[in-house]
Amino acid sequence: MKVLVTGVAGQLGHDVMNELAKRGYEGIGSDIAPSYSGTEDGSAVTEMPYVSMDITDEKAVQHIIGEVRPDAVVHCAAWTAVDLAEDEDKIAKVRAINVDGTQNIADACKAVNAKMVYISTDYVFNGQGEEPWKADCTDYAPLSVYGQSKLDGELAVANTLEKYFIVRTAWVFGINGTNFIKTMLNIGKKRDKLTVVCDQIGTPTYTLDLSVLLVDMIETQKYGYYHATNEGGYISWYDFACEIFRQAAAMGHTEYSMDRLTVIPVTTAEYGVSKAARPFNSRLDRSKLKETGFTPLPAWKDALARYLKVIDF
Repeated sequence: MKVLVTGVAGQLGHDVMNELAKRGYEGIGSDIAPSYSGTEDGSAVTEMPYVSMDITDEKAVQHIIGEVRPDAVVHCAAWTAVDLAEDEDKIAKVRAINVDGTQNIADACKAVNAKMVYISTDYVFNGQGEEPWKADCTDYAPLSVYGQSKLDGELAVANTLEKYFIVRTAWVFGINGTNFIKTMLNIGKKRDKLTVVCDQIGTPTYTLDLSVLLVDMIETQKYGYYHATNEGGYISWYDFACEIFRQAAAMGHTEYSMDRLTVIPVTTAEYGVSKAARPFNSRLDRSKLKETGFTPLPAWKDALARYLKVIDF
């Protein structure tokens, strides 16, 4: 199987490429940079084939995917800077990447009869209530430019293709780029007191674990909408921060000990308003995975433990 992965320099694209290599599949990475610009960690992705591709360039996308002729495209490339997306001068670019770029990928997949995986988000919903969002729920009501762009990307895929997987995830962390864990470890090292939001509820997702599921998916024809985060229950960002520091201290990093560090839970209102509205309810119902025969992701505490062992802090 030949698979093209967009956004290969990001957290998820990096791990999807390595998972493809592990299974002996032919993976081709792509991103906008002239050459691979992700983490040089010596893993398979750093040596795998790479093609520079601007997903907003319709002709370039048609040409490259037409030449590569992949069996599947895992579309990880996206604008993910949620607050910046609200700036008036950024909106057109956000939509060019998340909507038009996704449409270009979908059209090219259709032309070569390739499967497509589109990575989406709980931000397509309104983030209210306490009930977990079902994978096939269509009560869309995004609160932000980013959320609307990801929803429109979903619709572009679903309205163009029959062979697609739309996978919504949340609270992602991986090797490449910044994420909540890295931010907490950095702040916790510098301060003895910090505040973390306690009224936004969801579940973390380790890209290493998600990549396994995505490759499992493209080995099948079980198309449709799915929700995928790590297992282990729903938590707040405050709960997540406390567990990060607990595990880091248990590994011998005493600067994160709760004897030294005080973590204070605050509401979103107390923390301060951000440009983009954040969902209070990021609970994603993952039950469709098991119902369809896919293996759920491991528990998030286990994922965190494995992640802390492979990053420098």
